[in-house]
Amino acid sequence: MTDFTPEQDSDDDLYEHYTFTAEKGQQPLRIDKYLMNFIENATRNKIQAAAKNGSIYVNDVPVKSNYKVKPFDVIRVLFEHPPYENLLTPENISLNIVYEDDDLLVVNKEAGMVVHPGHGNYSGTLINALIYHFDNLPNNSSNRPGLVHRIDKDTSGLLVIAKNEETMTHLSKQFFDKTSEREYVAIVWGNLEEDQGTIEGNIGRHPKNRLQNTVFYGDDEDKGKPAVTHYKVLERLGYVTLVSCKLETGRTHQIRVHMKHIGHTLFNDERYGGEKILKGTTFAKYKQFVENCFNVLPRQALHAKTLGFTHPKTGKFMRFDSEIPQDMQQCIEKWRHYVKHQEM
Repeated sequence: MTDFTPEQDSDDDLYEHYTFTAEKGQQPLRIDKYLMNFIENATRNKIQAAAKNGSIYVNDVPVKSNYKVKPFDVIRVLFEHPPYENLLTPENISLNIVYEDDDLLVVNKEAGMVVHPGHGNYSGTLINALIYHFDNLPNNSSNRPGLVHRIDKDTSGLLVIAKNEETMTHLSKQFFDKTSEREYVAIVWGNLEEDQGTIEGNIGRHPKNRLQNTVFYGDDEDKGKPAVTHYKVLERLGYVTLVSCKLETGRTHQIRVHMKHIGHTLFNDERYGGEKILKGTTFAKYKQFVENCFNVLPRQALHAKTLGFTHPKTGKFMRFDSEIPQDMQQCIEKWRHYVKHQEM
């Protein structure tokens, strides 16, 4: 399996941003095309420019963008500056804070806001805002100030932020021990057979597209980490379904991966193929209707609606609930109207 590690070690005044080891079965592929599958938000032009500047090394030798990647090649991307995600800049960005005390705060994140800086998103993130508004936030195990957990850029909803080390440790343990409560609301493609169920499947990086995760099972099970999602149908809307998902574990893209795994990809989830019409008719009128829904909701249909945890100081269990955001509500209403006026 391809190995991927963001790094920050210097080598002759250069900083390593990424390192990859091509897998055993790697077919010859231009390095610019190869890297597009592994570095989020990277364009072919940017990769070609990096190669032209001598920033892409294979087996410690600089290569051009037309180099063909072979099995076991060690690919490194080096620049003269440290990775931007390690250069945190405070930014005066307003936050929707739904609760705050001396130990923690709960934020309702808008869709489109990245939680922490990373490749292609070095400013405008939740962390940039947090370090502007709050001093001396504790770092988590990934050196990210205040973050106990995260949600994807285009997922909206609730996050808890720790203000001190004790709170960070206590809350992180609750998430690890599965004693926290997290409920999401999603629109998924298709009509689920069961009213409720549980999806279990180890989740890990997709071996051929590192921007995706996938479910591993059978002999490959150990390539992923255990993940459990409980779902319940809230409303059947013909070719899509409104569902509630409660997380027992917190893997990256967990709901998006698990729902795709059972054949119900999230509506308009571009990364996992949900931006295509996966269910429905072939009529042009229906296609136009779905396109209108995509325009109303230009992201994956996922909202972190409910968050519950035990307060580290008081010992009291706290539960927070948030409204489904306007874009999702509009999409749901469109499907309700469609179902009412169609024979499904």
